Amino acid sequence: MHFTKMHGLGNDYLYVYGEVPSNIKELSTKLSERHFGAGSDGMIYISPSTVADFKMRIFNADGSEAKMCGNGIRCVGKYVYDKGYTDKKSLTVETLSGIKTLELGVSFGKVKSVTVDMGQAVPAEDMTLNIDGETVVLTPVSVGNPHAVIFVDDIEKAPLTTLGPKIEHHEAFADGVNVEFVQVLGNSELRMKVWERGSGVTMACGTGACASATAAVKKKCCAYCEPISVHLDGGTLKITVTPDNKVTMTGPAEFVYEGETME
Repeated sequence: MHFTKMHGLGNDYLYVYGEVPSNIKELSTKLSERHFGAGSDGMIYISPSTVADFKMRIFNADGSEAKMCGNGIRCVGKYVYDKGYTDKKSLTVETLSGIKTLELGVSFGKVKSVTVDMGQAVPAEDMTLNIDGETVVLTPVSVGNPHAVIFVDDIEKAPLTTLGPKIEHHEAFADGVNVEFVQVLGNSELRMKVWERGSGVTMACGTGACASATAAVKKKCCAYCEPISVHLDGGTLKITVTPDNKVTMTGPAEFVYEGETME
């Protein structure tokens, strides 16, 4: 099986053009392992679609299937254009959270950045959880997949690896949840770290950045229709939220290497 390793701000996946195999859970778990596999946050399969230009399916490092991945879909846009599957600079991709529209930023024949219409984010009222005797206040936001956004005073002291997994598997979230810790740096600037559902700590999360920006606007820390710089461990995404909570995301997509599995 041929695969291409790509990343969006360090959020890396193994990309395969073709149909998803029956052993995908085992395959994604094995190949994603950092020491004994190729090493990634999961696998993304790209195939033709009957309702869009392409279809993507996302599988986490633990083999579970995700509905949407903002960093992943940008890489899908670069993959299909740079490899010649399309010459369109505006294209649609079918995902489990709906059809997304991509605008490709092309320079010298290669995609350098991608802007994604992420659709409408749905923020909910703040939720208070009791975890190990501590009170945690979070803002639930759906961006086609579930997020729990927690605002902190100092991102470097955020309990990412301790509180993250406890919230991911909390009974309040029946199907699990992605957890974002966010520090407000200014009225158009956020710093975010993420514990991703099914993958743990990752360098970046596109849908998480969209959820964080939406939550920040809801709390009036940032403004509608103004580009918000969300700084992640792997780099920066530009997020814009409209008054009806429609979100666009702009960021880079990069190739890492091509590979073959031998079994």
